[in-house]
Amino acid sequence: MPIIRSHYNPPFLFKSGHFSTIYSGMIRKVVGLTQERERIELADGDFMDLDWSYTDTPSSEVVILLHGLEGNAQRPYITGSAKQLNANGIDACAVNYRGCSGETNRLFRSYHSGATEDLEAVINHILNLNKYSRIYIKGFSLGGNMTLKYLGEGRSLPKEIKGAIAVSAPVNLHSSLIELLKPKNIMYAQRFKKRLITKLRAKQLLFPKMLSNADIGKINTLKDFDDLYTSRAHGFKNAIDYYQKSSSLQYIHAIKTPTLIINAKNDSFLGEQCYPSKEAEQNKSVQFEQPLYGGHVGFYDQRNITYTEKRALKFIEEL
Repeated sequence: MPIIRSHYNPPFLFKSGHFSTIYSGMIRKVVGLTQERERIELADGDFMDLDWSYTDTPSSEVVILLHGLEGNAQRPYITGSAKQLNANGIDACAVNYRGCSGETNRLFRSYHSGATEDLEAVINHILNLNKYSRIYIKGFSLGGNMTLKYLGEGRSLPKEIKGAIAVSAPVNLHSSLIELLKPKNIMYAQRFKKRLITKLRAKQLLFPKMLSNADIGKINTLKDFDDLYTSRAHGFKNAIDYYQKSSSLQYIHAIKTPTLIINAKNDSFLGEQCYPSKEAEQNKSVQFEQPLYGGHVGFYDQRNITYTEKRALKFIEEL
């Protein structure tokens, strides 16, 4: 598929990647959305919480919304997406990953960028509702990587899955990590690390023999966290093994579901290998759009509706 030319051209301030990222994550407010929480039980004894929002009249279409690292279903990029979808006749199922809904999950494991088994569990749950004939997936950042990996891993996909959108997707996790560890991103990296360690302390109370104070004290970077916890808890040898096996870049060539990837050129979280131009050019099912601006999950636009919210809706309508 030819690379999609982007026409996104925000106001001057929002041409700054950092300003766009910070505005979206810390300043933007979305009001007027009502969510209803549902807890689903997983096959391994754990749980996930889903936050549903609905159209005014019954819909046969639903979009599964997947948040980013240390996000949840109440982040503005999720609620903004849900509100826009609901206003256009589509229900939204906003997923909180394990441990992300305000309550520590039951198991030692939690969530990670490649945990497509949890996305599959959500999809199967929705299918069992016998309510929706058209299902779409929209993932942001970590959730974008998960979306692409799920689509390209080679499983037999339900016929109800009609399309997907990945926004600010770090399709090469190691390349993204290298960027996050650079001085330009120290504010974001420290914020992520603080939140992850807070959750790890809560996990330590449940599994004191598996996490020591000395271990947690050794975490200085996000890679240290992935070496100490993410890899151990989810069956990887180490952080590098986790990044290699969970990166979606290697799966994009096999995607057969119509898919749109939107990664801004000025996204400070994404390294060179996070822009899958070659993969998109060689796969007729994948469209890749690389706006000059947008930052990381930013994409400010008028009337408090982001460019990617409008773009995703247009993509769905065209399908």
